Amino acid sequence: MRTQLIIRSSSIHAAGCYTMQSIRKGQRVCEYEGPRFTKEVADERYADRFITYLFSCGDDGNVIDGFGTAMFINHSCDPNCETEDVDGRIYVVALRNIAAGEELTYEYNLYDSDDAEGDCSCGAAKCRGTMFSAEEVVRRSKAATKRKRLASA
Repeated sequence: MRTQLIIRSSSIHAAGCYTMQSIRKGQRVCEYEGPRFTKEVADERYADRFITYLFSCGDDGNVIDGFGTAMFINHSCDPNCETEDVDGRIYVVALRNIAAGEELTYEYNLYDSDDAEGDCSCGAAKCRGTMFSAEEVVRRSKAATKRKRLASA
């Protein structure tokens, strides 16, 4: 059975994806679909765009240019879903039982970005304040420290 989803206004960010029916823990909710190309092509194509819906997939450096319901699933530091990469296909899977009417969220874990903003506005009690992965936060911190050290030398 296909999960019934609806896009509507979200308190997290602009529009969000909501379920019209209850979802069981472990159930696949939807697939992140769209055209696929290399990260290099994506960087070129979206160099001047403020918003993208790119999702890294597989082990070959390709990304999915999100086009569909899944692109409206917002980030949360306390998500009810997670993403699962199965042979380069990205599925959104319920982390817990989700009631009908709930907004679907997953942790974005953004990475590999030198200039993109990653501030989080999820409103979770334990919000980390960023949509970046823990590894990316560390990488950015080290890079900022290095820039300060070089600037003061």
